[in-house]
Amino acid sequence: MRGQMNLTKTAYGTWSGGRYMHFGEALEEDRYIQCIQLAYARGVRTFVTADVYGQGEADIVLGKALADYPRESYCLVGTIGHDFYKGVRAGSGGFPRFTDPELRGPDQYVDFLRMAASKSLSNCGTDYFDLLMLHNPDETGYTSEDVWKGMVELKEEGMVTRLGIAPGPANGFTLDLIHCFERFGEVIDWAMIILNPLEPWPGRFVLPAAQEHGVEVLTRVVDYGGLFHGDMKRGHEFKPGDHRAYRPKGWVEAGHDRIEKMGGVIDRHKMDLLHFACLWNLSQAPVKSVVPTFIQEAGESARSIESKIEEFGRLPDIEFTADEVEEIMAAGDNTGCMKLKGASRRHEKSERPDEWPMRPELLELAGRHGLGTEW
Repeated sequence: MRGQMNLTKTAYGTWSGGRYMHFGEALEEDRYIQCIQLAYARGVRTFVTADVYGQGEADIVLGKALADYPRESYCLVGTIGHDFYKGVRAGSGGFPRFTDPELRGPDQYVDFLRMAASKSLSNCGTDYFDLLMLHNPDETGYTSEDVWKGMVELKEEGMVTRLGIAPGPANGFTLDLIHCFERFGEVIDWAMIILNPLEPWPGRFVLPAAQEHGVEVLTRVVDYGGLFHGDMKRGHEFKPGDHRAYRPKGWVEAGHDRIEKMGGVIDRHKMDLLHFACLWNLSQAPVKSVVPTFIQEAGESARSIESKIEEFGRLPDIEFTADEVEEIMAAGDNTGCMKLKGASRRHEKSERPDEWPMRPELLELAGRHGLGTEW
């Protein structure tokens, strides 16, 4: 029945394959489509896309890839919120969010959301999303009743079955997300966060609040920039333009060091690295779905992206114990490894759509949740 399919444990994101985000080799369109179809053939039934990837191209290609499959046989997740229609790209800062006051006021939010969702659906070759997420919102997106009333209108109009929020693009937004759950949790079904055994911080702080408010969690970057695919060795050299090259020097080696500390659990279960990372996430309520990034690394010795998708399709049905979850979290502890995005005491004013000043109600929230005051 239309709109009754929820997200499955395994999901495929259209940022995979290097076409719209620069990881490894960029796949040609035919191979890119074949990878999506391979994921479907191997049992992946949730597909995540964003209208801003290629300014609609990712949606179109996903629609081509899924065109021959019954619509009710897969769960389609769309994400909207960047205004590449009227807005001007600010270099690496990306396109402005639709809530930018220079573009429109609150009375026009629902019109934008309806237009963006409609165009994305048309590009995907369908007339409804199983889940529509607010993509990389600015501070207004987390706090505005008008934004969430607009999202609800799309649901009432039948364009979408479930609603969600997808913070980003970098890590952080923890207090903003919990505050959003507290204000709008009744209408939010899903949230997408960064979480994996090498990045338990700060995403893990969101999980209790999500569970309390009945919000299910989809986790991205499960592969930790490709490290959990197993073919990124110490001393890995990135192609020019690969955005992982901008991470702190030595992150690959440091990641391997921490994975070695997890070897007891990995060996105990005799599992592949990608399975290990996915199952660690899924062993924590309320994580219900995982969406790695599939990367064709450069070089003759690199694994094929197809083999990684095949591996993902064989994800075993295993749940780690609470002690194992904690053991892995301790080995992968990355607390304080980066400056987090979202609300922060570092900012006196909001100069970018992903950074803004701390607010008293967020510090009060941090106190209630035992999250400290160093934000």
